[in-house]
Amino acid sequence: MQQNPTNSDAGLAQLLLTIVELVRQLMEAQVIRRIEAGNLGEAEIDRAAGSMRQLEAQVLQLCGVFGIDPAELNIDLGEIGSLLPKSGYYPGETSENASILELLDRLLDTGIVVDGDVDVGLADINLIHLRLRLLLTATNLSRDSQ
Repeated sequence: MQQNPTNSDAGLAQLLLTIVELVRQLMEAQVIRRIEAGNLGEAEIDRAAGSMRQLEAQVLQLCGVFGIDPAELNIDLGEIGSLLPKSGYYPGETSENASILELLDRLLDTGIVVDGDVDVGLADINLIHLRLRLLLTATNLSRDSQ
């Protein structure tokens, strides 16, 4: 089946595929960390590797459908850096210009708590109040079994 996506469809597809690729690489980093820590058995490693290969193949297939070069699945965030590393990333390695992927991987590895209040308003009228309490960490297998 031949598809001819419009420019706006391709732009949205590229954004969504970039986010999927970010999550895929983040999951891959967590799998590597668990393998190195000895927290995954052979069957789990095989399942994870198979799933990662399938997801990567699906991303590449969708890139083909929308005419997107897979090398372009990244977002340059200016001074903040890029969403994905420009060259390969291995968990635990440090780089001079860390990408958002690397920062998220480190945060998941060590954990972070965000606590705060946000008021959203218009014309000096508070319309929405958000109380945020966020814990971001990788699932710890030994902690899960307790």
